[in-house]
Parts: sequence; structure tokens; C-alpha cells
Amino acid sequence: MPVDEPDPTHHVNRLEASGSGDVVQARDVHGGVHFHGSEPAFAVTPSQLPGDVRGFVNRQAEPATLTGAVAEDHDEPLAAVVTVITGTAGVGKTSLALHWAHSVRAHFPDGQLYVNLRGYDPGQPVAPEQVLDRFLRDLGVPVTAIPAQLDDRASLYRSLLAGRKMLVLLDNAATAGQVRPLLPGTADALVVVTSRSRLSGLVARDGAFRLGLDILLEDDAVALLGTVTARYRRHDQRHELVELARLCARLPLALRIAAERAASRPMMRLDELIADLRDESALWDALTAEGDEDADAVRTVFAWSYRALPEPAARLFRLLGLHPGNEFGLPAAAALAGTTLPDARRQLDVLVGAHLLEQPAPGRYEFHDLLRAYAVDQVRHLEPADSRAAVTRRILSWYLYTADNAQIQIAQFDGYELTDPIPDDVVPLVFDGYETALRWYQIERANLVGATRAAAEAKLHGIAWRLAVVLRGIYMHQNAFEDWFTTSRIGVAAAEQDDDRGGQAEALESLGRAYFQSRRLDEAKANHRAALIIRQGLGNRFGEAVSLNTLGLIGLRRRQFDDATSCFERASIIFRELGERRWEALMRSNLSEALCEVQEPQVAVEVLRETLTVFREVADRAGEGNALFHLSWAHRELGEIVEARSCIDQALTVAEENENQVWEAHWLVELGQVQRAAGQPAEALVSFQRAASIQRRLGDRSREAFALDGAGQAYQDMGRAEDAVDFHRAAVNTHRDLDDRWSLARTLQHLADVADQTGSSQDARLCRDQALDLLADFDDPRAAALRQRLNEA
Repeated sequence: MPVDEPDPTHHVNRLEASGSGDVVQARDVHGGVHFHGSEPAFAVTPSQLPGDVRGFVNRQAEPATLTGAVAEDHDEPLAAVVTVITGTAGVGKTSLALHWAHSVRAHFPDGQLYVNLRGYDPGQPVAPEQVLDRFLRDLGVPVTAIPAQLDDRASLYRSLLAGRKMLVLLDNAATAGQVRPLLPGTADALVVVTSRSRLSGLVARDGAFRLGLDILLEDDAVALLGTVTARYRRHDQRHELVELARLCARLPLALRIAAERAASRPMMRLDELIADLRDESALWDALTAEGDEDADAVRTVFAWSYRALPEPAARLFRLLGLHPGNEFGLPAAAALAGTTLPDARRQLDVLVGAHLLEQPAPGRYEFHDLLRAYAVDQVRHLEPADSRAAVTRRILSWYLYTADNAQIQIAQFDGYELTDPIPDDVVPLVFDGYETALRWYQIERANLVGATRAAAEAKLHGIAWRLAVVLRGIYMHQNAFEDWFTTSRIGVAAAEQDDDRGGQAEALESLGRAYFQSRRLDEAKANHRAALIIRQGLGNRFGEAVSLNTLGLIGLRRRQFDDATSCFERASIIFRELGERRWEALMRSNLSEALCEVQEPQVAVEVLRETLTVFREVADRAGEGNALFHLSWAHRELGEIVEARSCIDQALTVAEENENQVWEAHWLVELGQVQRAAGQPAEALVSFQRAASIQRRLGDRSREAFALDGAGQAYQDMGRAEDAVDFHRAAVNTHRDLDDRWSLARTLQHLADVADQTGSSQDARLCRDQALDLLADFDDPRAAALRQRLNEA
């Protein structure tokens, strides 16, 4: 039977872990490996819908239409149910979607996801990669296991939602392309999209149901005004409310702002307020040329409400147009205005009361995109250029130094140290520990990207590249690839504009690390070599050694061990001369991996014992666990199984104490190999199974394949060759998909051994021929030994 074609008659094999509650099931290799068990796919049940709309009135037909569309029987039960609500700006699309979603949320017990795609915001719209990154985190996927590529993220997202009754609300979409990667793969989940565009592509290609939302009917508009003002104004006449609704173009956003102003002036006659609004409308008509009538009406109401604000609140409103994001917190608003938290809170309360800002959560505030555009317009017209520049510098500096304080807590050993003093008018936040710093980063991550971009656009290049480099340490621990790539590229360009060679090297290193961590090794090498050349030219010895280390890691991944060893040794010498004990230990730990690969385990043991002592002295738990992992590997290569078992057990204890499943799953494969070497194949099977189950949940296909291949080896050890076939073939398929030529060659060799045991000599020969072709790329001792074994067979 050819190894790369599934046998349609193949029986399903299962591997059960005693007491684990998980089952690994291998079927045909093209279908992959499936995991079942008592543990749900979701670690959490998200409940992300913003609050229901206060005072929602009428629109009775539209909710009923939505319910009817969703309740209909669908001819294609495997297609996602998608509903698109379209209409002009301010017509109430989001309000309708939220109100209806709250009314049906009980039908979606597996949770509700929500995102504002900001398709029409003055800033950048949210990319689908960013949304999937956040949704996967919200669904319980650890940040270190989120795939780098859009297609891989979308695939994992669809897998997580399969069979789950979930509601996904995608607000303010600009295009069908922004939405399509966010669609589930089955009809169990419901997607509601709001957009000013008709999104015809979703209707034609994805079978979406479209509901066009028109302005309110006159009676509905009057009812909305009455709902807001009833407690404060009891004598308004209907004809006055009708006229006020007309001036607001019967658009809910404008109606609520006008109603709030009327409610806040209960002693002022409504006809006086209407006359005031008419005057504003006439002024606006004189300043605009044949614009959209609805849009002009909305802007008129904005101006009318804005001019009624007390000056401190009005100034804060327009200054908020300089904030780099649509949504912000109280401390950021205070920093932007250069005022105290209590004073900023008072002015923000005024703006929320006037419906010029929304408050989605305690301490967080948000613009409607139309209102943000209006604030941007006002600050450009009413604030002098030097004032705008000072405010922009202050808020961007606040983000820079607050991010610096966050990285100190999040990335203790991977941070970039700012040497410039904090400006006198900037008071950054300070964090008391990892959790509070991480929470701030998670809330502000979009604003941090926006701040980096805004700094570059404002020609504050020093802030732009420093912010990109400060964020590097955080991104390394979060796998936030889209943000990482975006800020790093901005940082490289900004440092060039700033003519700061040291900054260029730091930004290039950040970009190189993002490429390396996302397994794009060619781009990683180019950026790190560029950084190395700059640092050598500047005489930056520490930076030179850091660049050499990363180039060594790239050599390891490519099995270019001479190059890798040379880089690690050169870096180690520099760090020793600089007195950097932890960095020197890290170099020697990396060197030990190369030594194990070139079959010099005894030297690796001697190196690792020294590095382990240093990691423990400086409390670097990641370094300690990784050194123990390598030490287990080296002892196992030497046949010292008792010592190997002690080391890998200690490493797994480190993972457990740090609640780090990424470490645990990786190191469990080594435990399985130690157990195999100890003649305990059944116990090894459990370890490989646990590793594969965790890696499947984490979404790391490469390491999952290593675990599956190990399970196949354990089955071979138990004399169950037929059971081993499926697991080796699944690993072969994954390694081939990922173009991991070395791992593919090794797994093909394992599959050939199984074929020999089952009497399939033709399949065994085919596997060995393919493996030998792959090994032509490698010339290290381990590859030579494998090549010899294949030829002998």
C-alpha cells in the first residue's frame, strides 16, 4: 500500500490514556488525527456581547425578520448561517444587532463572540488576522500556540467552533474579505455582520441573508425622543418632536444626542432648542457643498451638541481626536489632556452624558466612528499646531513609558532598556506584577500598534522605533505576530528616518525574531545579519553577541551545525567578557542542542550541568527547564536512563509549577522516549498521547507530529505494527505539509520499519527511497548514520 495514499478500508485505531479522559484517533492520514474525550474544546465560554441598548424602541419588524431568517430550514446544513445588516451611518445597525442578539443569546449556550471591525473608523480597520488572534485566545488557545498564518488561524478557529452553538457578531465590517476568514464552517454557529456596505459578495458567494435598515419611521423617531426625554420633559408637543426628528434625519444616533440635550435642559422650551438646531443646520449648510443630506444632518447635531458643552469637556472631546485609537481608558485620557484622573473622569462623564462618547466598561470609553471623525475635524480647526504637537507627543510618550513598565513585568529577561529620561509632563502607569501588566497590554494592544503608527506619521521617529522595540519582549511571549510584524516594520523605517543606527539594529532584531518565531527562516536570517553588521560597525559587543545567538538558532533549525556552533561559541566568548552570566549560560545551553544533534552527548552533559546552575541562581525557569530537557536527551543518548528520567521529571515539574502547557507538551515527548529506552512502551504510549492531545489543543502541528510519531514507535515496541502504521502516516503527512524535510525523512524510516514487520516490502522500499532523497540535503553525523541504515535495509 503506497504510504501517501489512504487505504479506504483501514480500520480506526484508538490510543487511550488511562485516566486522562482523552483519546487519540488515527484514521486516514488526509483526514488527520482526531481527539475526543471528556475535556471540551473550549477552555472558556465567551460572553462578549456589549450591553443591550437602553431605551430601544420600535423596530419591531426587523427583529422578527432576523428571527425568521435564522429559524428557516436550510438546504445546506453544513454552511454557516450568516446575516448581514446594512444601512447608512448612524441608522442604528449596531443597536439592532445587539438588541436582537441579547434576545436570542439563550439559543447559543456555547458562547457569544463580538468584535468591532472598525471598517469606517478614521484609523486602520481591524485585519482578520488580528480578530482571529483575539478570538482564539478568547476560546482558550494559549497565546504561544496561535498559528502565524491567516489560513492556519482560520482553520483552527473553524475546528474550535465545529459542532458548537455560538453567536458571532462582527460589527462595522468594510468588505467581504474582512469577514470571510471569520466565518465558521458549519451551521451550528450564527454570524451577524453590520456594515454600511451591501457586502454583495457574502450574499452571492456565502449565502448570507441581507437586511437593509432604513431611517426610522416618523412615529418610531418620535417614540425614541419621547423615551429619552419623558422623565424630564412632560409638556413637549408632538409637532415639535416631529420637527426635531426631521432635523435629525430620523437617524437613531442623532436622535439620541438631540434627546439627551433636550433632557438635560428641562426648563428650556423645545421650540427654542429646535430654533437653535435650525441655526446650526443653516451654518453647516453654508459651510458644505451638496453633501449627503443624512450625513449633514448628523454632523449638524454633533456640532449643536458640541457647542453646548462646557469648555473643559469640549476641549477634551476634540483632544481625544488625537488619541491613536477609537477606544481608550481613563488614564490615557488624563495623560492626553495633561490633567488628573478625577478631572478627566468628570469631563468624560459629561461627554458620556451628552452621548458624544460611549462607556462600554468601567473606566473604558469609546467613540462612534462618526463622532471620532468629528473630533478629529474639530481639533485640527480649533487647536494651534504647536498645541496639537505637544498633546500628540505627550500621549505617545505615555504609551511608550507605560509599555516599558509593562515589559519589565512580562518579559523580565527579554526586555529593551530605555535610557532616555521620562518627560516631565508624562506620568506612566506602574504595574505591581505580571498579571496587571499583562492585563493592561491585552486591553491596550490595538492602541499600542496605533501609537507606533501615529508616532511615525507625526515624524516622532524616536518614539516610533523605541515603542516597537519595547513591545518586542512582550510579543515574544505572546506570539502576537500581526502586531509584531506591523510595529517592527514601522520601527525599522522610523529608525532609518531618525538616522539612528543603533535603533535600526534593534528594530531589525525585532523583525528578525518575529520571522524566526513564525518559522520564516530566510527572512529571519536576512534581518539578523543586517542587525549584526550594524552592531559590529558601532562596536556594540552585547548587541553583536545577541545577533550571533539568533543566527546560531537559525543554523540549528536548518541543521547547519558547524555554523550554529560557531555562532554560539563566538557569542559565548563575548558574553563572558561582558560579565553576562545568564546570557553566557543561554549560549552554552543552545550549544548543547547542537552537540546532541552531532552525537556528542557526553560533552553536552558537561556543558549543561554548568548552565543549569546559572539558570537556577538567576531564577530563569524557562532556561532551567530547557536545560533539563536537553540534559535528559544527552543522558538518554549515553544510555544513562535513570539520570535521563530524573532530568525530564524535573523539567516537567518546572512546566507544572509555571502552568505552561507549551513546555509540558514539548517535554512529554522526551519523557516518552526515555520510557521507551527503559523498556516501558505502554507508559511511553501514555506520554506521547498526552503530548499529542495538548499539542492538538495548542494548534502546534509540528510538535503534534513528533508526538504521533513517538506513539507509532511505542506501538512498534509493543509488537503492534498494524496499530503503528496510522500514527506514523499521520506524522508523515504533517511533516510533508510543513516542508520539514529532516523530520519527514526520519518518520518515513519508522514507517518503513513497520512495513517490514507487516510484510509490505514494496511500501518499505518506497519509504526508504523517499527518505534517502530527502537526506541529500543534510551532511551531519546523525543524517549520515540514518542514510547508512536506510541503504543497508
